[in-house]
Amino acid sequence: MITLLLMANHQERKWIWQGKKFVAGPGQLVTSLESIKQESGKGISIKNVRSALDKFVKVGFLANQSAKTGRLITIANWAKYQISDDDVANQPANRWQTTGKQVATNKNVKNDKNEKKEDSQHSRKREYADDSPEMIEAIYLWEKIKGNNPEHKKPNLQSWADDIRKMNQLDHRPFEKIHKMIDWCQLDTFWQTNILSASKLRSKYDTMAAQANRKFSSGRRIEHTEAKENWGYGVD
Repeated sequence: MITLLLMANHQERKWIWQGKKFVAGPGQLVTSLESIKQESGKGISIKNVRSALDKFVKVGFLANQSAKTGRLITIANWAKYQISDDDVANQPANRWQTTGKQVATNKNVKNDKNEKKEDSQHSRKREYADDSPEMIEAIYLWEKIKGNNPEHKKPNLQSWADDIRKMNQLDHRPFEKIHKMIDWCQLDTFWQTNILSASKLRSKYDTMAAQANRKFSSGRRIEHTEAKENWGYGVD
């Protein structure tokens, strides 16, 4: 239960797959049995995960919609599992000593320092379904790179998907902005030869966004027909 609470989105996430827009709200997560197993730690099997999900559905803790490549899980009464900083500060000291650990665990909104610490400990264990927004953008980037160079070696797409996750969760970049930046960089004659991985996309994102904004603001003719927009609106 705690694992699912920690995996669930604490803010709305949007992505595009096969030309369609998808949205996962707070308290929802798009995942797979394997991903939940990995996040749950040692000694947990796929059978354990499936059994737990069935029980959670029966008791009304969550709703579980499965598909061939993943599943959408929605935590019922999501808000009641959240707690604000004011709530923590106002708790009596003796109560905090006995319940603080559980409250901290249930608190899903972390600061960037804690997010990066958690990321370094767990990112290698994550696995992404083919229809997850992270994998969709990783595959999209790979297809764009391959379009420019058909002989380019196929990458580890799971690793790329994890870099996309970091861009979204740690760098706070919406999936739609990541998607548009992939278009922009792979149409630019300079950046298409330099952005050859998701990690490179992440590290050079600010530089490319600033350049795209300058080109738009100066009124220069941009040949990027798929990415012709004002990148100043939230692409930082």
